[in-house]
Amino acid sequence: MKKQVFFLLVLLMVSAISKAQQDPQYSQTMFTQLLINPGYAGSEDKICAYAINRTQWSGFEGAPKVTTFNVDAAIKNRIGLGLSLENDELGFDKNFKINISIAYKQTIGKGKLGIGLKWGVANSAIDASWITPETPFGEDPAIPDEKSEAMSFLDFGFGLFYKTQDLYLGISSTHLNEPQFEYDQGGSPVLKRHYYITAGYNLPFANPLLEFQPSVFVQSDGTNSQLAINALIAYNKKIWGGVSLRTDNAITGIFGVELFKWVKVSYSYDFVVSDLVGYDEGSHEIMMGFCLDVKKDKTPEKYKSIRFL
Repeated sequence: MKKQVFFLLVLLMVSAISKAQQDPQYSQTMFTQLLINPGYAGSEDKICAYAINRTQWSGFEGAPKVTTFNVDAAIKNRIGLGLSLENDELGFDKNFKINISIAYKQTIGKGKLGIGLKWGVANSAIDASWITPETPFGEDPAIPDEKSEAMSFLDFGFGLFYKTQDLYLGISSTHLNEPQFEYDQGGSPVLKRHYYITAGYNLPFANPLLEFQPSVFVQSDGTNSQLAINALIAYNKKIWGGVSLRTDNAITGIFGVELFKWVKVSYSYDFVVSDLVGYDEGSHEIMMGFCLDVKKDKTPEKYKSIRFL
């Protein structure tokens, strides 16, 4: 039944997706769940931290670059806490966000549902040397003649994340209040509300050491949308690799390994299959992270009998 629900969800998503949109793009979405869904916080029942660096469309001047750090932990099996930092650069634009997430976890069936809220601070800056032609109307007030910066202290998000041993489902929205940035020299851009759906399932092979891990990732700002379908194969839960197909005409190869029983390292490369072929050098994404199980089994207390004193 779980498998049927999962693949039905995939088909429904495929029929509704087309292009990419405003928030930063990632290929290894399995490690960016906390960024988009506060309900994910504490879902692993461990302390987990992941750092990701992505360079998109290498070879183009001003191409997108984003660095992200996420850390989350479970507190007393009911509460999950998370912290996310994201630095995003695109051309002259430089954006930085800090988000704090909190999730309440409720046991439902064989899994737990995380109901999460997040609050964040977003900073947006334009640092450019403009070359503008002279016009009879003078300068365009919407184009700053020097660095311009603005900050919003109210950036809210909400999410639900359900996880069992083999299945996960998530639905969330970020920038719920659509924060606005008021630049000193004019211009008031808005951070649009975004919507996300994620789903994944673990399917064992005949060989118990091998596991097939299909997943889907959908993001939309209500105008443009994007779908990624991922297919990974994991060996002994220590080595994984596979491909991802994305609706912005990209195919991604992913490979990762777990070191020292808890440190994870992975790399992905995007092959562009659009008209950009031959002009860019692809997109590179590197992840490093770890998960620590801080639960300790209680050592049985030893009692001495007075018979043996």
